[in-house]
Amino acid sequence: MRYRAVMKKSGTWWIGWLIDLPGVNAQEKTKAELVKSLIMGAQDMLATEVPFEPGTEMTMVDVPEPAWFGQHAH
Repeated sequence: MRYRAVMKKSGTWWIGWLIDLPGVNAQEKTKAELVKSLIMGAQDMLATEVPFEPGTEMTMVDVPEPAWFGQHAH
């Protein structure tokens, strides 16, 4: 699965977050370490059991990629 990540250098640190998975964010000394931390955070979040009440259901929805997708990736 692919998720949009915002990453930037702030002083001596790299900071970033995943737009599509609120709450997944990280700060590391290198960009490569930041990417690894974001991946680990996403894996942890997606592996978390979500309790459901009776009568609820979980499903997946397909949303087309926006026209700008891939144009700003570096």
